[in-house]
Amino acid sequence: QVPLVESGGGLVQAGGSLRLSCAASGRTFSSYGMGWFRQAPGKEREFVAAIRWSVGSTYYADSVKGRFTISGDGPRNAVYLQMNLLNPVDTAVYYCAADLLASSLLESAAVWDLWGEGTQITVVA
Repeated sequence: QVPLVESGGGLVQAGGSLRLSCAASGRTFSSYGMGWFRQAPGKEREFVAAIRWSVGSTYYADSVKGRFTISGDGPRNAVYLQMNLLNPVDTAVYYCAADLLASSLLESAAVWDLWGEGTQITVVA
């Protein structure tokens, strides 16, 4: 069973907005934080944003700062990504992830422990 389930993907015009949601599915766990990654065709999975529950800190890739906002509910292991001013370069499959071990290298996909199956975002000009 996939531990995390994303929703909210779709097709949007450049300049538009979308809100992604991610929630735990069935499995019970405690996370130190959750985050979002994305992967475009032919490219590696890249960090988008993360949130640490204990201090409420948020982290963003430079490419999305000022346009994307991450938020969430730690006890429920739910995380959201509000995406504004979308442009075609944001087109990718977006994945939700959970950190169970308080990893420090948040930008590395390798340190995240649980993943969803992803949701497609397509931005058209």
